[in-house]
Amino acid sequence: MKISARFYKTTAVLSIAGLALVACGDDGGDTQQEGNGEAQGGPVTIGVFNGWDEGIAVSELWKYVLDQKGYDVSLEYADPAPAFSGVASGDYDFLMDAWLPSTHEDYIAEYGDQLEDLGVWNNEAALTIAVNEDAPITSLDELADNAAEFNNQLIGIEPGAGLTRITTDEVIPTYGLEDMEYTTSSTPAMLQELRTAIDNGDNIVVTLWRPHWAYDEFPIRDLEDPEGALGEAESIHTFANPTFVEENPEVAEWLRNFEMDGDTLHSLENLMFNENPDTDDYQPIVEEWVAENQEYVDGLTN
Repeated sequence: MKISARFYKTTAVLSIAGLALVACGDDGGDTQQEGNGEAQGGPVTIGVFNGWDEGIAVSELWKYVLDQKGYDVSLEYADPAPAFSGVASGDYDFLMDAWLPSTHEDYIAEYGDQLEDLGVWNNEAALTIAVNEDAPITSLDELADNAAEFNNQLIGIEPGAGLTRITTDEVIPTYGLEDMEYTTSSTPAMLQELRTAIDNGDNIVVTLWRPHWAYDEFPIRDLEDPEGALGEAESIHTFANPTFVEENPEVAEWLRNFEMDGDTLHSLENLMFNENPDTDDYQPIVEEWVAENQEYVDGLTN
């Protein structure tokens, strides 16, 4: 099966909004008026975590929504540390994929005083350790004794990810997995390893999370976590630069009111990543999804 082009998007990517030209206002400011009287906004930069597809999906959706409102939206891809730092410094205006209370707690501890929490848009998130559906174990407390069945490897994602920290600090010592090789590189590399193992009929164990399109793409399941090392269910927050919030109160209010349940998110992710795996030009796909979910999308800015 061909690997998605988005797997290789690990450097910053700039998406420029395709908008009609807006007539300049007399005051020369960023907020202008179109002929229909709808306010037109200035530039907006959204920080997006490399490889975190739920964040990519909602950021692409909000790029579409804000484009329609006259904003000039760009997406900047980065790992979590520079993304949080970028929002704090004002290089980015907001990011939409902050997991709390555990996954990104260290970044909030470092940058929280320079950020404004615009609230939770999904409260169904969870960190997981997943295996192929026909793997010989069902629980993390069986993994150490069956490590050879998985080539003695646990496949992870980016070294700086909160999931990596929690796996290293909590999961591995809790379940005695110190003798397994814990490989970290990137989410695309993990997904490549997962795809290859599934295609070859091999056992594999990977760090993963819900919501994620991989659960629909691959025959996989979560290992039970009887000791709770991965933590409880988490919530996904939007964090913004306070100056952006002050200067764009309407956008900030839209983001504060934004909610997206798991089923709605999965439908967007599936269309973007499962049904169109060979492109990273997501806006036409988002437009297709919007056409099928127009009432929901209209409600995002009402």
